[in-house]
Amino acid sequence: MKIYTKTGDKGTTGLLGGNRVSKDDNRLEAYGTVDELNSWIGMIRSCPDNADTNITDLIYIQRSLFTICSHLASDNQNAIAELPVLPKITNEHFEYLEIAIDRMNENLPELKNFIMPGGSQFIASCHIARTVCRRAERRIISLSKTTTIDENIIIFINRLSDYLFVLARYCSYKQNVNEILWNNAL
Repeated sequence: MKIYTKTGDKGTTGLLGGNRVSKDDNRLEAYGTVDELNSWIGMIRSCPDNADTNITDLIYIQRSLFTICSHLASDNQNAIAELPVLPKITNEHFEYLEIAIDRMNENLPELKNFIMPGGSQFIASCHIARTVCRRAERRIISLSKTTTIDENIIIFINRLSDYLFVLARYCSYKQNVNEILWNNAL
């Protein structure tokens, strides 16, 4: 099977359900940004200094992001219903993140200032993933103004940005990397 189809050579792509749209369509912006986020999660999972990270959590997140992309890549609810086994994002998905956040957060010092992203390549990757996650959330919200988006997808993406922030802080703590606090007194 060839990887190239030539069907997108004129700037359009096919959605689940069969419709073709421009490659700069809001729907593609949404699921393309989620795909970018998934790649950043893969980078985090691959970093050599990820020893304090629950890899099972990251794989769970990546699988969930693929599910979200499938939903966002569908041009209508009928297409979603017609697909043989398209899993849903449920309360359990964002509750999973909440449990992981609480587990990591329980030993962290209270945060009273903004922190500067960085500390190590791994920690900085967590912060980049967090900002890409926030962008994905904005793209999904924009898409939700023109089509129905399952609210659990929005909740999951919102909770995931919290998870990534806490993951960065947790790894800073476990690796004895000082967080640089921001203050407004330049």
